[in-house]
Amino acid sequence: MDGGCSSSKKLNIYNFNTNNVIDMYKMFHYCSSLEELNLSNFNTNNVTDMERMLEECSSLKTLNLSNFNTHKIKYIREKFYGCSSQLLLACEDSLIKYLF
Repeated sequence: MDGGCSSSKKLNIYNFNTNNVIDMYKMFHYCSSLEELNLSNFNTNNVTDMERMLEECSSLKTLNLSNFNTHKIKYIREKFYGCSSQLLLACEDSLIKYLF
């Protein structure tokens, strides 16, 4: 999706099958109009790279990562680079140490 959603305010990704995904590097890169994103349905059990996953999502106000499994994450640098300071984040307490 890298850069392919710059004018989208919402994305319907509820049925994305991410069971075998290991790399989410720049997945939503430059989705600058995106205001809300619910990733609670993503299976991240095998993901090792989330670096710059939401880079320059400057309009993002609500993000749900409540079911993210980060046990295999090796790269998560600058995950929110360029995001709004007004971002409301829903996630598990154990995820916070990886994000900030």
